[in-house]
Amino acid sequence: MGHSKINRIANELHIMGIEFPSVFYNASPAKLIGDTLYKNQGVLSDTGALMVDTGKFTGRSPKDRFIVKDEITKDKVWWGEINQAFDEEDYYKLKDKMLTFLSGRELYVRDAITGAEPRHALKVRIINTNPWQNLFCYNMFIRPTAEELLNFKPEFTIICAPEFKANPDRDGTKAENFSIINYSDKTILIGGSAYTGEIKKGIFSVLNFNLPVHDQVLSMHCSANKGKEGDTAIFFGLSGTGKTTLSADPERSLIGDDEHGWTDEGIFNFEGGCYAKVIDLSREKEPQIWDAVKFGALLENTRFYVGTTKVDYHNKEVTENTRVSYPVDFIENAAKPSIGQKPENIFFLTCDAYGVLPPISKLTKEQAMYHFISGYTAKVAGTEDGITEPKTVFSACFGAPFMPLHPAKYAEMLGEKIEKQNVNVWLVNTGWIKGAYGNGSRISLKYTRAMIKAALEGKLNDVRHIEHPIFGLYMPTSCPNVPSEVLNPRKMWEDRTAYDLQAKKLAEAFRTNFLKFTENVSESILNGGPNLIKEGLLAEK
Repeated sequence: MGHSKINRIANELHIMGIEFPSVFYNASPAKLIGDTLYKNQGVLSDTGALMVDTGKFTGRSPKDRFIVKDEITKDKVWWGEINQAFDEEDYYKLKDKMLTFLSGRELYVRDAITGAEPRHALKVRIINTNPWQNLFCYNMFIRPTAEELLNFKPEFTIICAPEFKANPDRDGTKAENFSIINYSDKTILIGGSAYTGEIKKGIFSVLNFNLPVHDQVLSMHCSANKGKEGDTAIFFGLSGTGKTTLSADPERSLIGDDEHGWTDEGIFNFEGGCYAKVIDLSREKEPQIWDAVKFGALLENTRFYVGTTKVDYHNKEVTENTRVSYPVDFIENAAKPSIGQKPENIFFLTCDAYGVLPPISKLTKEQAMYHFISGYTAKVAGTEDGITEPKTVFSACFGAPFMPLHPAKYAEMLGEKIEKQNVNVWLVNTGWIKGAYGNGSRISLKYTRAMIKAALEGKLNDVRHIEHPIFGLYMPTSCPNVPSEVLNPRKMWEDRTAYDLQAKKLAEAFRTNFLKFTENVSESILNGGPNLIKEGLLAEK
């Protein structure tokens, strides 16, 4: 990069309030990796991937994420435990302190793009103190061409300095670490934490506000792929439901693994890379991710086998949230550009550890909106203290921590697009059958893949469906390469009375969770809930 460009960037930082920085602008992966090794901040694995530790924080800190409450946000953001308000005056004071802290330091500055659809793209500038965090940004954001960089003017700025810690007594934060979004100032401040996911999800939160409000584009926390004929599929699901595994199909092109927008014309990836969990990663289960862990990829918080530089993917010494980031084109069959046609199928993935929900069922538009707002899965409790009961988890829109608007806003947009574009929506249970966790067994991945394949090929559209008596879901009675008895969860239980009790218990959990949404959602969405509780929800409204 020429000196004139570096000088221009340094001058722009000076105007911001960062005095006399040493600037490395849009540095290459090789430069960033070399600097990380030189600073003793990372090591190379045997495949050439860079491995780093993110320090005290190995995951996001939702309780320390804030949105500045001002004229733009005060009446639009869904304020509460997830979207915590931050005082505007405190924000600018903290920002000034942060800019002073960065003055005179080595800074890694990157100009990048979010959004593969040019009409809805956002130009972003990221300012890092650590080279490996800038490598993460190289991997995860869309990389502009040299021509696009000539007159690049950032529309949003991310300032990330893990070394800078707030004083909660003076700065308005809850702790030393913080992530604060200011939609008016068009800036995200991240301090006290080196976990790179704060950068990724910070800008995702920006898009989840801007796109629905200003562009009428539905922003989604999902993966997406497309077939050889261009047919597009979307996969929603919380951690542990199989979203990454099931969307990474060698017979289909990967559009993206986590964040997308849905327009009237089709869908597009927000990102230029993938940020995959690698706990228990194997070539057999996830060959595409396995092969992507090479030079240029960034591993976080993994460990090596003793005496080697070979990654031990089973090691949970630091965290179970071990990760790798890499450019999306590290996946051999990635779509270029990361854009797809209007989706033909949507899959809501849930790992139901109670053994209640059908392995696959078709949803009406109203049911789709209801289950989208619910965002249900169940996690199996740890066994350290002898607890074996599953834990029910609900996360609105399958990504509540990143959604600034009320979930009903996203759900209404989803319903409109489903109806207008005639999309099939499926609820897929990747969890337990024949009983709950501890008694039943987890459904075979082979069967789940067969059901998704059948849905994608239209082979479930014309088969007979029966309605689930409690949840009202429409269950196919046959599916290629799947035993018919597997498709009806009640028939798989030896004690069907016990199944009915378990199903009613889960339906009640849905009802209790949905109470906080009833005042803001339409009656049609409430009608999409379990048959057992529709009247109760309508009465609450």
